[in-house]
Amino acid sequence: MAVQEILAGLPWWVKWIAIPALVLLVFGGAITSVLTFVVGLLFKVLLFVALVAGLIYAVRKFGSPSKSDRDW
Repeated sequence: MAVQEILAGLPWWVKWIAIPALVLLVFGGAITSVLTFVVGLLFKVLLFVALVAGLIYAVRKFGSPSKSDRDW
């Protein structure tokens, strides 16, 4: 039997409430771990981009151009 045939005979609350609740109960820890990893990685990437941008800004703002830089 296909999944659609099995789900067709069930009430709406089983399809839309009970099954998702069971999925969260069984796989909730794994879902939380993956989301925590993704959010942490995104934060580190954004922090890295901000630090590189700040470094470039500081070098351009406060760095004095040398003679070799003016030759370019």
